[in-house]
Amino acid sequence: MRTIHHASTRRGLAAAVAVIALMLTGCAAPGPEPAATSTPSATTPAFPAETATALQDVLDAAPIGDTLPGVIARVVTADGTWTGTAGATAPGVDEMPTAVDRTRIGSLTKTMTATILLQLVGEGLVSLDDPIAQYVADSPNGSATLRQLADMTSGIPSYSLAPDWQTAYFADPERVFTSQELLDYAKALPVDGAPGEKWVYSNTNYLLLGLVIEQVTAQPMEDVFAARLFEPLGMDDSVYPGESADIAEPHLRGVTQQGQADDTTVDATDWNPSFGSTAGEVISTLDDLTLWADALFTGEGVLTPELQQLRRDSILSSPPPNSADGGYGLGWGQRPDGWWGHSGTIPGYTTSLFHSYDLDATIIVVTSSDIAFPDGGGEPAPTLFAELAAALG
Repeated sequence: MRTIHHASTRRGLAAAVAVIALMLTGCAAPGPEPAATSTPSATTPAFPAETATALQDVLDAAPIGDTLPGVIARVVTADGTWTGTAGATAPGVDEMPTAVDRTRIGSLTKTMTATILLQLVGEGLVSLDDPIAQYVADSPNGSATLRQLADMTSGIPSYSLAPDWQTAYFADPERVFTSQELLDYAKALPVDGAPGEKWVYSNTNYLLLGLVIEQVTAQPMEDVFAARLFEPLGMDDSVYPGESADIAEPHLRGVTQQGQADDTTVDATDWNPSFGSTAGEVISTLDDLTLWADALFTGEGVLTPELQQLRRDSILSSPPPNSADGGYGLGWGQRPDGWWGHSGTIPGYTTSLFHSYDLDATIIVVTSSDIAFPDGGGEPAPTLFAELAAALG
């Protein structure tokens, strides 16, 4: 999900494409000095000790405290696997985060929704050239193709930027939103342009793709995610929660300032994620995301080589901010620095998952906060990812 903020706190709306901007520009702010002592890192014997120290130094420099309770990160290379932590599973406790703690992954969900879409393409059940109106008659920009929805060039506005939706959500964060309600919020906004004319990040695109998937498979999305991704890959602790706000133990407790007066920090762990839908609702763990990274970046277990190559070739070079140096494609992006993947934000949590084909390296970062670092810094997971990538070299 994109970061969302109450209409009265306009600073967040300016960051509506912050995560993808990081993906395309590679920008990140340096981390400040630590506010608390971190836990030691865990390394495999083959992982270079000097590199492991540099990676842990990045986490040790994170502003651990009330606005960032904890972080856990993993780097997988040909030399081995490093896992490091800082902080705790919740404010005011001593228990450090672990690779089996559940977390809300926000827009990493889009990488999964796009994968299921490609599976349906391979099965001949849909075509990327199908117009969305073929499946959802009341969609804005009904002539936009499924490909244009998936690569964010549909011109369909994001419901999460609708002031009426923001007011409703922050007035009652435990509220359940139906797909039709979310679509109606989007329909009340002006379109962002004709299909193919502009690139604008929109959660509505992936909400609509979820409706297509449910229609074609005749299954609820929780069953589709389980049968097509989680069960085959052994992602036993991952779930698409649907209308439920429950998150099974053990889990991280996430904090946010979204929708709060005077930047008050609140616990958002139990806020209902139904507004995220197939754009941002999945719950997972660092261990499960490691399995997902291998599937996402190789296609193994989820896509044929031909479909995986289709995804690799889908990265846009235009319209802006896409360029020859990096862009967005079918549910993922390529940064100018050579890292491929996605970041996710949902109140209380940020997550980043990226792979460098040149380095044969994967970096995954999970944080229990969506509060930007001080002094103009970025959101926690994307910022720490960029610093880990720099430390890895």
